[in-house]
Amino acid sequence: MTISASRWDMTNVYPSLESKEFKSATKKYKSMLDEMETFYKKASKADSKTDPKKLGKLLGESVDRFNTIFELSNTILPYIESFVTTDSHNKVAMRALSEFEQISVQASILNTKFQAWIGTLGKAAVKKAAKTNASAKAHEFTLNESVDQSKYMMSEAEEILAAEMTLSGGNAFDKLQGTVTSQLSVDFELGGKTEKLPMPALINLRSHPDEDTRRRGYEAENIAWVGVQEILAACMNGVKGEALTLNKKRGREDAIHASIDNSRMDRATLNAMLGAMKDSFPMFRKYFKHKAKLLGKEKLAWWDVSAPLGKTDKVYSFDEARDFIVSNFNQFSPELGAFAQRAFDSNWIDAEQREGKRGGAFCMGVAGVKESRILSNFDGSFDQVSTLAHELGHAFHNECAYQAGKTELQQSTPMTLAETASIMCETIVTEAVLEQVTDPQERLAVLEAQINGAAAVIVDIYSRYLFETEVFKRREKAELSADDLNDIMERAQKATYGDGLDERYLQKFMWTWKPHYYSPNLSFYNYPYAFGLLFATGLYAVYQKRGADFVPDYKNLLASTGEERAAELADRFGINIRTKKFWADSLAIIGKNVKKYCEL
Repeated sequence: MTISASRWDMTNVYPSLESKEFKSATKKYKSMLDEMETFYKKASKADSKTDPKKLGKLLGESVDRFNTIFELSNTILPYIESFVTTDSHNKVAMRALSEFEQISVQASILNTKFQAWIGTLGKAAVKKAAKTNASAKAHEFTLNESVDQSKYMMSEAEEILAAEMTLSGGNAFDKLQGTVTSQLSVDFELGGKTEKLPMPALINLRSHPDEDTRRRGYEAENIAWVGVQEILAACMNGVKGEALTLNKKRGREDAIHASIDNSRMDRATLNAMLGAMKDSFPMFRKYFKHKAKLLGKEKLAWWDVSAPLGKTDKVYSFDEARDFIVSNFNQFSPELGAFAQRAFDSNWIDAEQREGKRGGAFCMGVAGVKESRILSNFDGSFDQVSTLAHELGHAFHNECAYQAGKTELQQSTPMTLAETASIMCETIVTEAVLEQVTDPQERLAVLEAQINGAAAVIVDIYSRYLFETEVFKRREKAELSADDLNDIMERAQKATYGDGLDERYLQKFMWTWKPHYYSPNLSFYNYPYAFGLLFATGLYAVYQKRGADFVPDYKNLLASTGEERAAELADRFGINIRTKKFWADSLAIIGKNVKKYCEL
């Protein structure tokens, strides 16, 4: 249901999109890029490889200039996105985004050129040079990573062309998908009154307590997707086609290769995690079957997967959600609680459901003011309360980096580790509530929300991984129709959910509204969520043993996620993520709650 909720306040960033301050910032951004262009031309031609001190100075100034550029761009872009994502009808915002993206092509090209130049130097030269300059030394991890990734680059001319062409290619398809899905709405009867529901609100009906409402929502959703499926299939083909072409030209082994590198992990870690996830399917199917039993059914239909159970008459007002989150965060750390309170009080959150606003939820850092902004679609359900906690975790992650004085380059966190704080905050909320409730029906409701969320991250995410793997494989040979995509998605769901669900009522249109499929530079943005859940679960187990002493180390970990690979960060807590055992142990913790659930 639609609940009165907050909208975010961006006025401390810039007064408006048409203000002199915003226009001045955009002009300054272009000027800084031009200055960097001039600097780079001189730096790349300088004979400095044999002079560590001279090279160190060039590297140090390079990273300093990039940090300044990125701090400004990571202020301007979130500001524009705050309007684009909440009102896709805003033509001023759309124009501003297009203009900014045109300017940012230069930044992308400069970054590519710099990475190619670093690649010619080699790690040995970088190491010697970094010892002579503080800025270079502080960014040695980033510089070495550039050396490693430079071998997967096309020629300079090809990389420049790719950066320019993506605006009318993959990036354009990404924006089209966002526009189409955000402007799609459906007439729906709710509570005896027919109203026009935006798709995020219709999707949220999956957790409505009334089965008839959930079923009708599922049916209405699918009818709506049929009307736009060919447009979205064209978007999918465009994005994946571009990714495949560039991967091949850059010498990538396969479609997931770049994702693994971007995640700062290796195939051994990914395979260990995926293997443990697959082994856990029987456990989750046991949960689905018991839920069906509690609902008086033989098997769950898709519209029942997120159905609430237990004492579900509680509808949270936005203020109640705020108090609930803050109080539970305080149990983990007063600092985390105070931070959440600040986010609510400062209107960092846009939670109201409305037409023209994108579905789902996200958090974005605004570098210039060292703050975050959170988008959600709040409907009063516990699921949405949990979503708010999740996004506040991302914001706290940003805060830890800001407090530690990390630069923009040092904050460049891989997708896997980006989910650590968010899922930790979800865990904090649900675990705290489980300790507080005594009523069996309330306990059932909390366990249901927790396990359902875990099932989505393990079972459903694996289905999305299978889906994207096959899409890439088949797109290499030919374009896929909407029917093809529906079939691939449905088979992927059957492979993961198995006999836990009624195969007649799955959700073949899952691919239409998940935005990550349509990001040309973010292929396989699915398994990082599973990484985040299981890594955070393992860390939470460490917290339970260490208590308050854990928090400073945890904050330091969050502040450092842009400066080490995932395995090295895990080593700080005695965790070996390259073995299946760690992932299986984390899943076993979830399994204990499944057992408790099935006993209720």
